[in-house]
Amino acid sequence: MKVLFMIILIIHGLIHLLGFLKAFLLAELNEITNPVSKSLGLLWLLTSLSLVSAGTMLFLKNPIWWLIAIIGVLLSQILIIVFWNDCLYGTIPNILILIVSLFGLAHFNFEKKINEEVAYTLAKVSKEVPPPISAKDISTLPEPVQKWLTVAGVLEKVPIQSVYIKQNYLIKLKPEQKDWYQTSAEQYATVNPPSFVWRAEMEMMPAITAFGRDKFIEGKGEMVFKLLSIIPVANDGPNPQINEAALQRFLGEMVWYPSAAISEYVTWKDTGPQTAIATMNLDGLSGSGIFTFGENGHVRSFSALRYRGSGSEAKRCEWAVNITATKEFDGVKVPAKGEVTWRLESGDWTWAKFEILDCEFNPKPPDS
Repeated sequence: MKVLFMIILIIHGLIHLLGFLKAFLLAELNEITNPVSKSLGLLWLLTSLSLVSAGTMLFLKNPIWWLIAIIGVLLSQILIIVFWNDCLYGTIPNILILIVSLFGLAHFNFEKKINEEVAYTLAKVSKEVPPPISAKDISTLPEPVQKWLTVAGVLEKVPIQSVYIKQNYLIKLKPEQKDWYQTSAEQYATVNPPSFVWRAEMEMMPAITAFGRDKFIEGKGEMVFKLLSIIPVANDGPNPQINEAALQRFLGEMVWYPSAAISEYVTWKDTGPQTAIATMNLDGLSGSGIFTFGENGHVRSFSALRYRGSGSEAKRCEWAVNITATKEFDGVKVPAKGEVTWRLESGDWTWAKFEILDCEFNPKPPDS
């Protein structure tokens, strides 16, 4: 659909060359019955260049293509009004281009806000380089946690301060949903202070895409999903239930920034040879979860009693993450594939399957 719209932009732009050609007597065009002055001919040329440039910028994924498209549409419509009898049907593609361009504007603003949130969280990370993690630093942790951090490869390395994760998801929004939605996502997380910003693009049906953002910043969580970056389909938080749920998500995703395991805001309780309970406390907000470790030392699963939704009727349900594969990134081994399941009274609902495509430690902020 994006390719089709790009083609419409370029063809519509090239059609505007006819007015330029007629004005400068470069072609005899009976389709335009009225004479065209050279000044108006130059306006036809400018309109053509604007629309073709917008199509090219869209192809090159330039984020401000919509601005050039809107300028081109406005110029085009002025010319159509001047040459109404010959060009009135050009209003139809102009309306289409304007509508899609407004969607582009909304998406630009949505992405800009997310980038600002990411930049804000990364700016909070201390610029001082902490000393490498030693065996002594993890000696008071439960045995399975010590083994996990050892096999993950964090010992004798500088603690991870922040991480960028590129992900693919398959998602079901409802337990009864049959087909999976293809979703691509990116996430930035910081260890101290603890925070994350997750953005996602979900293909719900042909030409219909939902864009979402989940965040946990300064102890507050918020989830937003919008169709075409305009129509809200989910908007929750910050409130006590969402804040707690976001904190537990950060805690469970500690497997992607394992240095957080020795942070002051995380305490551990040994519950067996292959399990341990982690509790996170942050400015009066608290949440816990159970980590289960395999015989090889890597995290096998994480589960927590987590709020599903918010408000007075929200209840805590078991939220379980089952890890099926690990992968090494820059010398650190982290979970690479897994499934996320809500264990409801009506039965298990596996709502997400994920795959980690890339994991970059201590990344630079994205371009705003």
